This record gives sequence, C-alpha cells and structure tokens, in this order.
Amino acid sequence: MLQIIDSRQAERILERRAARLGEAEETVRPILEAVRKHGDKALLAYARRFDGLDRRGVGVPQRELDDAAAHLEPDFRAAVRLASRNIRAFAKLQLPQPRSAPIAPGIKLGQIVRPLETVAAYIPSGRYPLPSTLLMTVIPAQVAGVKNVCVASPRAAPEIWGAASLLKVTRVFQMGGAHAIAAFAFGTRTVPRAERIVGPGNIYVAAAKKLLAGEVGIDFIAGPTEILLVAREGNPAWIAADMLAQAEHDTDASALLLTTSKRLAQAVVKEVERQLETLPTAAVARVAIDTNSAVILVRSIGQAMEMANRFAPEHLSIPDASLLKQVENAGSVFIGPHSTGAAGDYASGPNHVLPTSGAARLRGGLSSADFVKVISTQELTPAALKRLAPAITTLARAEGLEAHARSVEARDGV
Repeated sequence: MLQIIDSRQAERILERRAARLGEAEETVRPILEAVRKHGDKALLAYARRFDGLDRRGVGVPQRELDDAAAHLEPDFRAAVRLASRNIRAFAKLQLPQPRSAPIAPGIKLGQIVRPLETVAAYIPSGRYPLPSTLLMTVIPAQVAGVKNVCVASPRAAPEIWGAASLLKVTRVFQMGGAHAIAAFAFGTRTVPRAERIVGPGNIYVAAAKKLLAGEVGIDFIAGPTEILLVAREGNPAWIAADMLAQAEHDTDASALLLTTSKRLAQAVVKEVERQLETLPTAAVARVAIDTNSAVILVRSIGQAMEMANRFAPEHLSIPDASLLKQVENAGSVFIGPHSTGAAGDYASGPNHVLPTSGAARLRGGLSSADFVKVISTQELTPAALKRLAPAITTLARAEGLEAHARSVEARDGV
C-alpha cells in the first residue's frame, strides 16, 4: 500500500536507490568489444540471440515498414498525425537560430547552426512497444535538419514499424540492447556510425551508453521513470491516476505526492488501492507503489518545492503557474490539474525523453537543440583589432604564448 510519511522521514525516499550500472557494465563490455572488432558478424549473432531476429540482416526492408503502416488502425494514424504536429511545432520553437550582431564598433559576433550528419534513435519494444518514443526522438532530429535519421528497436512491433513509415524514416534496424548501441557507436558495414544516440532503454542500454559516451554523443543515462506531484488540495482520483501512470512503467518507477493536507493524502491512498483493483498493469504498478512511492506530508508548499528541487524529478506536477518561479530542477513541468503527465508522454508537444535519477539538475529533456551544432562566428575590422591588441598581447605574454601576441602585431597598422 502507498505509505504516508512525514517530511522528516522522507530522506530515504528522496535518496534514490543507486542504479545497478556497475554489474550491467561488466555484462555489456564484452558485447561492445565484440561488435567493435567483428562488426556485422557479432551484431547478427547478438540480434539472433537476444532479439529473436529471423531475417538475414538487421536492416528492416522498406516494404515491411510500409506494409505495417498500411495495416495501422485509422484511430492510431490520426493519433500519430495529431501528436506529430504538436511535437514538430514545439521542436521548431526550441531550435537554436543563426544570428549575428555588432557588440562594439568593428566587432561583429554571431552563431551559425548546423545539423548533425547521422543520429540514432533507440526505441524500446520489450514489455511495452513505444511508438510514442519514436515520434519524440525522430521528429526533433528531422526539425533540426539531420540528414540520416536511424531507428533501432529490438522487436518487430507493427506500431513502431508503421510509425517509422509515416514519418518517412527509411533506415530502421531490428536490434536492441548493448549491441545496438555499439553498432551505432562504432559503425558496421550495414549500420552507419552515428554522431549521437538518443532514447531510453533498459539497464544494459544505459550501461552501454555510459561506457561509450565520448566515442559517440548521447542524450543522458536514463534510470527508472519518476513523477513528483505538489498539491495543497485536488481531486484524489486524478492524482492517484497520475501516480499509477508512472508506476505502471516499471517496478523500479517512483511516484511521490508532496502535500500539506492529511485529508488529501488519505484520500489518494484509498484511490490508488481502488484503481489498482482494475488496472491491467497492476502487477508492475503495485511493486512500484509499495516499494518506491509515498505521500509525504509537508509543512508548507514552500517546503514541498524545496524538496522537489532537491529530488530534481523527471516529471514535476504543480497546482498552478505561480509556483514556476520556485522551480529550479525538473525534466518537465506540468502546470494545473488538467496537465496530466500522460499528455506530455504522447501528444501535447514537449519531449517525453527526460532526465531521470537527478540528471534534471544538469539539463532538461531531449530537444531539437540536441541534434545541432551551434558554431560561433567573429569578424573584426582593422580598427577593432587595433583597439583589442593591447589586451590580447598582454594576456598572451602573461601566459607565455609569444606567437599569439605576434600574430596580432604582424597585422599592418596594429
């Protein structure tokens, strides 16, 4: 049962259990090395062993993607269209823009924006196939102008194949786990090397991304999903439903409610139990609710926000926009009772690939900005360089870099 605890007892809940990455890293190291050394030969062996691959190669033929799209239900196609429209609009909003401006006489500074050449989107399809993750990873890359957008998923899920066809993704690979991450990090004869790999996955995917970060760009190391809700009052059934929506993802998922109201806390606990009785995913959600979740009674909403910032949740739900100024750390913020986390998971527009395990202290969710390089530009006139010369040469010589100083002094008139 969902426990109700005092804020003084909350530390053990707020301190997440350390991810078991060390053990997973030892498991995936030989897989990464095998793919690095042997390319497609190792990749195919692992794909057949772990992913049930029964075709000659990991590449999914275009006709299979298009056939899956042709058999999608009309309601599903309509949902993809609506969600895609909102995700694309928000991705355009987030995309860095080229610009330049004079910041002093004769000094014009700016930036140009260039897309990455090749990116890879990892789409889980184990316990749950996640076509929504395909939308969230592929569309921002397309908005950024990435030329080669690749998709990897371990199981031939019709919804994922069909959604890829609808988005006009042509490079789809049936492969998963650490071997898929290695294939994109190193490149093989059939799988292109990517500049960045994005998307969630299990602990072995997370371990592979961690080990290969630097060899290839990644978004972040994803841990179990989590939500933290702050409420003075509210509809207990709605709050319980939002908590269960996260809990059903994984037995390690976490759902926390911080409230000043003991009455609301008790009502939410009862609602969670009532809704679990008919929830098809109760076997998973029950474990997450009983082991990683809680209602925490706080003295004030200010204390709740301080605790929320310390936890740095993946999903943060607040009662109204007046609390936004107090938000320091969160993957994505859901404002008001009708802004359910499920809306962000599927169709409202902001990305659902979000930082977990406290990574929201460092960054927000995946965006179109993750798929571009922002390159600075600078243009100086002779007069501007002459004005800067004393500062440049003084600093250069203070560092013992004489050639730097002379490169300025070599210009006529400086």
